[in-house]
Amino acid sequence: MVKGLYYYIKQAWKKPDSKVLRERMIEWRKSEAVTKVDKPLRLDRARELGYKDKKGFVIARVRLKRGGHKKKRPNAGRRTKRMTIKKNLKMSYKWIAEQRAQNKFRNLEVLNSYEISKDGIYYFFEVILLDPSKPEIKTDKQVSFITKPGNKKRVLRGLTSAGKKSRGLRNKHPTSKVRPSVRAGKRRGK
Repeated sequence: MVKGLYYYIKQAWKKPDSKVLRERMIEWRKSEAVTKVDKPLRLDRARELGYKDKKGFVIARVRLKRGGHKKKRPNAGRRTKRMTIKKNLKMSYKWIAEQRAQNKFRNLEVLNSYEISKDGIYYFFEVILLDPSKPEIKTDKQVSFITKPGNKKRVLRGLTSAGKKSRGLRNKHPTSKVRPSVRAGKRRGK
């Protein structure tokens, strides 16, 4: 059976060449935290998530610092009895990367994103953005939903795939109270 190009790209990304990736990450660390790039690095993943090589589609690479998602342990002053060091951020790194890309490119809308690499300090993501004012986007049936007014700044409202996952909306079990929101469920319980 003959396999296509995207199959081999996907296989190559399962075990990427560490030397080439290391050289790329050295360059990425020197560049800005949110950078516009010409083409996606992982073409197979970008195409799966809706990317097309035509006007209106923009790819941004986002560098994100790892760690720091836990409350610091108190070392002086008043403290809790258990000294809890719980996680204080419910957002995933992917969702944060999408939000930062949205804030940098305010006239564009985030479609989706994917991880390209990570090292000891940083995560690197590529975010697919769309320009809703372009006629190519308005006439494309697959992505024209982004031009509707209800989808403005959708990433900041947690409406992208990463946002919905972080909000717990993938779990559709009838006993788990996640819709319309966890806070709404708590209000109704009173």
